[in-house]
Amino acid sequence: MPKARLPSLTPELVAFCERGVADCGPDPRHIRLTDAEVSDKAAELDRACGDGPLWLFAYGSLIWKPEFEAIETRRATVHGWHRSFSMELPRWRGSPEQPGQMMVIERGGTCLGVALRLPETDRPEQLFRMLYREAEYQGDLDNTRWLNAETAHGRIRALAFWAAPTPCFPFLKLSPEETARRIARACGHLGSNAAYLSNTVAKLEEFGIRDRNLWHLEKLVAEEIRRLMDSEAPPTATQ
Repeated sequence: MPKARLPSLTPELVAFCERGVADCGPDPRHIRLTDAEVSDKAAELDRACGDGPLWLFAYGSLIWKPEFEAIETRRATVHGWHRSFSMELPRWRGSPEQPGQMMVIERGGTCLGVALRLPETDRPEQLFRMLYREAEYQGDLDNTRWLNAETAHGRIRALAFWAAPTPCFPFLKLSPEETARRIARACGHLGSNAAYLSNTVAKLEEFGIRDRNLWHLEKLVAEEIRRLMDSEAPPTATQ
């Protein structure tokens, strides 16, 4: 059995990034989705699923905060996609003054994640809740994709979120060092961006998934937070 890895982002470092941040609310520049639009998309995805089970492919926070009870979980591999901290977060785990970064999946490479099977009952309502969790503005519903995922029990078709940029949330091309600077400083009303990264790495490792790119990013974020701690200054954008 592989030796347990000591995480770079310790609870002390993550705690340093936490602070009280008020929810700035939806961006007034964008048009919010209506219940009818979300309901129509949920019905469309339900029809696309057919009579088979509904699987979601989780590669980030959906693993540790799914907001539904999965009746089955499987380690899953998707080829042709990779996880990336590419979406700017001006809210949730960031703020307009100090945006954070959220994980998405982009074309190329391979992504190891977790397939979550939803209960068969009330499937449209469950999809409605999931869409509201992942989308807020018109155009955001275009980020969904059906992906083929390989599991120990065979191939499955699974729904993934944030597999495409949207007009409201374009993807950014930042270096690991630039991404680490943002993550080390960003915090929103849901908590710090560092906690988001730490929770994801820890949960992936529970499933035996060891993502070396995330390990490297975690190390860079930890180093950045230590520099902020040594300067005895709060993690703000000006440093």
